[in-house]
Amino acid sequence: MRRTNSFLPKLVLIILSAALFSCTSTYETIYPTLNDGKYDSEFPYKNSSTQLEEISTTIKLINTATIIYESQGMIALLTVAHVVSFPDTIISYFVDKDGSFTDNVQSISIKTHQSNYVPDLPGDGKLDILLIDKTLDIALLGRKFSPTETIGIPVFRYPWGKSTDLEWGSFVYVFGFPMNNKMISKGIVSNPQKDRHSFLIDAVFNRGYSGGIVLAIRDGVPNFELVGLVKSVPADYQYSLHPLTKKGDFDFNPMLPYKGEVYVEREQIIRTGITRVIGIEAVTDFLRDNKDYLTGKGYYFTNIFEDDSVN
Repeated sequence: MRRTNSFLPKLVLIILSAALFSCTSTYETIYPTLNDGKYDSEFPYKNSSTQLEEISTTIKLINTATIIYESQGMIALLTVAHVVSFPDTIISYFVDKDGSFTDNVQSISIKTHQSNYVPDLPGDGKLDILLIDKTLDIALLGRKFSPTETIGIPVFRYPWGKSTDLEWGSFVYVFGFPMNNKMISKGIVSNPQKDRHSFLIDAVFNRGYSGGIVLAIRDGVPNFELVGLVKSVPADYQYSLHPLTKKGDFDFNPMLPYKGEVYVEREQIIRTGITRVIGIEAVTDFLRDNKDYLTGKGYYFTNIFEDDSVN
């Protein structure tokens, strides 16, 4: 009996050791390059819902903008320029009978005020355009609230990565607000090192994703890094004939030819699956180039400006 009792603990120890060795070997076999310091190209190996939900609270509707700064009531949101950039003057011209535009001015509209409204922010939710670069297509929105009003406002606090470290097939997450619905999508990277200002992903793009952040994962969840902003998607235009009737008044009968008036409509066809992304280095350079202006306004991007002082 004594020999049996002394044998059992040793047997249990051997079984546990074998199990641990087996798990470790299996893990290393399935994920041999997980800790290689590069952005991952495989689907995340474990659940990342908690981190993604946390990140989603920083995403706001204005097409899409992300809160990247909050301190002592100062708030800043990052987006693309074309969602907040509108012409100061619009001139409309009369048309001839054949539909051609003439040189005769029909109306002139002059912008006197622009309101950049973001839900879920204190007060009226209006923000000012702090910085804008239409060439790079980057804009920074912000406003000073009272420090008590901004308590508890979620801010994106994950590291800013390097789009130049992305490779063919790197896995990314994309946030946006298509049709006023906050959503997250996924994609893989193509042509990652074309230049430091842009790369391509195959994520399905709809109106409302412009300005959304793109996140890569370095060596597994939850190591998310900001690598870019959604900019645009290719689109074509086509012309189609439509019956000149009010919606709801036309009952189409395929057995009878339509003999009423028609009009030509220009329709935009979005080519989904090819999305252009602004590399995060372009955003970093944009903020650094305007460091004096931002600090003068009370915006201290220490995660960016401190790196600048080290260099």
